[in-house]
Amino acid sequence: MKLNVVLADDHALVRAGIRMLLEAMPEVTVLGEAADGAGVIDMVERLRPNLVLMDIAMPGLNGLEATARISRQWPAIRVLVLSMHQEEQYVRQALKMGASGYLLKDSATAELARAMQAMARGETYLSPGASKGVLTDYVQRLRSDDATEVHLTPRQRQVLQLVAEGYSTKEVARRLDLAVKTVETHRTLLMKQLGVHEVAGLVRYALRAGIISHT
Repeated sequence: MKLNVVLADDHALVRAGIRMLLEAMPEVTVLGEAADGAGVIDMVERLRPNLVLMDIAMPGLNGLEATARISRQWPAIRVLVLSMHQEEQYVRQALKMGASGYLLKDSATAELARAMQAMARGETYLSPGASKGVLTDYVQRLRSDDATEVHLTPRQRQVLQLVAEGYSTKEVARRLDLAVKTVETHRTLLMKQLGVHEVAGLVRYALRAGIISHT
């Protein structure tokens, strides 16, 4: 796939250096350069590239805000953010704003080529130095979720599944060979444990926990 690229960076020498690297790639055509966020928005609107290389720190409209606008107005146009920052909060913010990739400015030329190839294939690309922080944050969030997970007994999971699937209290009692009063007690305790106050809350929890599926 050919990549038609717009390059955005407020430093002329940086733009010149990156442009030289891009023009050495046979599948890449540089359509233009911009020195600030407003300029890159205007250029994207006129030239309709399929990829923007976007610096974060630019005067006026910064790169993250420009990325968000491009993502909203032209969702087919991909944005590869160029940054000196490898901290996970910068990476997460860039991805949240709609970026398809995040490349550290001190990356080797070969990594720029790999990032461009990933963009051409429609993939997301994160520099190894940047992705490490994002992965660590993701693992910590998973562990935090595990720590706060409510542990249900097998019987509670059975009751929750049937209630979430829409069965009445009497139907649940008949299917599990329990007294109606016992099923009502289970349902009341489930709501208390999960911190919900209606059946819809039980359904949402059952979906999140994989006890029932969306289909």
